[in-house]
Amino acid sequence: MANDREILREIWEGKIPVHFKLSADETDVEPEEYFLLIPRLSYFPLVTDKVRKHFLRFVSNELQDGEMWMDSNGTPLKWHFPIGVLYDLLVGTDGTLPWHVTVHFSKFPDDILIRCPNKEIVEAHFMSSLKEADVLKHRGQVVSAMQKKDHNQLWLGLVNDKFDQFWAVNRRLMEPIPDQDGFKHIPVRCYAEDGTYQQKLVAPSTASGQKRLLQDLLDDFSTPVRKAGWCAIASVSNSAATGEGQ
Repeated sequence: MANDREILREIWEGKIPVHFKLSADETDVEPEEYFLLIPRLSYFPLVTDKVRKHFLRFVSNELQDGEMWMDSNGTPLKWHFPIGVLYDLLVGTDGTLPWHVTVHFSKFPDDILIRCPNKEIVEAHFMSSLKEADVLKHRGQVVSAMQKKDHNQLWLGLVNDKFDQFWAVNRRLMEPIPDQDGFKHIPVRCYAEDGTYQQKLVAPSTASGQKRLLQDLLDDFSTPVRKAGWCAIASVSNSAATGEGQ
């Protein structure tokens, strides 16, 4: 892992310039647009507090308490997908930057999106993904041995975009445990362009002991996927427990 540290840091530091615009249906004025450079490995609810505060000045009083949600060219953005995964699925290498995102405070699409009233919901999702990844890789032994302060350090490292803070703990999830030569399975989700994803048990080696390649993994999934999947921790992580597929 030490040899990969600079590569991991570069992945962590990947950012997407985003142009936020308030939906024309929700204001009678032309509000100033908002621009942010946001981490690929984070989640929208963790990086858009300033966006909400900016646009609330331009919506009516009855919408002030509405849950903010966003769309990209008419497609609602699923907050529980890492930002980089959303961008790759909806824009990919064909799009221009900045990424244009429309902000809403009304008409929440309950049939498409999960509500996220606070960051505690994001934290619960993150920790659930982390535990799932560890079960696949280490039979859950690493996460179960962690203390609450370790969980908090991972979460705060993600929230505050602090690579060293996050990886000081996350590296344990990227290393084999003493009684194992390697990971039991590789936690991966393969996302399709329609926003659905598949998960399968993926062994790191073939029956003959040959190391499996990314192409081998993609061949295991029946649905054609433009972008590879995300190793479950949070992508924001991204790596170990988390990792983002690109």
